[in-house]
Amino acid sequence: MFKGVLFDLDGVITDTAEYHYQAWKKLGAEIGVTIDRHFNEQLKGVSREDSLARLLAHGGVEANFSETEKAELAARKNEYYVEMIQNVTPQDIYPGITELLTALKQAGIKCSLASASKNGPFLLKKMELFDTFDAIADPAKVAHGKPAPDIFILAAKEVGLDPAECIGIEDARAGIEAIIKSGAQPVGVGKPEVLGDTIPLVSSTEFLTFDYLTQIWTK
Repeated sequence: MFKGVLFDLDGVITDTAEYHYQAWKKLGAEIGVTIDRHFNEQLKGVSREDSLARLLAHGGVEANFSETEKAELAARKNEYYVEMIQNVTPQDIYPGITELLTALKQAGIKCSLASASKNGPFLLKKMELFDTFDAIADPAKVAHGKPAPDIFILAAKEVGLDPAECIGIEDARAGIEAIIKSGAQPVGVGKPEVLGDTIPLVSSTEFLTFDYLTQIWTK
């Protein structure tokens, strides 16, 4: 039996991706870089700093900003995002997630957050899920963001486990790559054309049940 579940946040527990998109779009407009939803797919599951690098490269304006200015841009984007997520409530939790967390808790399975978002603790508190998690991996403590495995390795370590004892749940390709590299069992939420067809997939979080996770683990 698996001993832990490592959760991504955006797109798995709730959908704050739209807020990220609007915040990046607003920042981009201010520095003369236009982005659309197609480009935004590249930013899903990616750290704030790496997302900024991709945005600047997309606009061909990397050379226009010093490292200090880039840090200020990243902070400004985060301010926009934090303003937008003030209204998140437990109503924003994806279908089935509360029930899954309850079942895992009852079974003695550790739950750890493996999100690139530095706002993870804040969002969990807004959704009243903070106390449900045994640990939250701090993305500031890892050397490399997804698709590197660092955040999932840390999320497992924070609950005293090896990634090989855990299931990792993700909705982004970069995240799935990170889970595979960490040695954990990946489960994707989404479509095979985005996440690949070599891993267990569910089309919606409502299918992420304790029984389902047990079934894919025993396979």
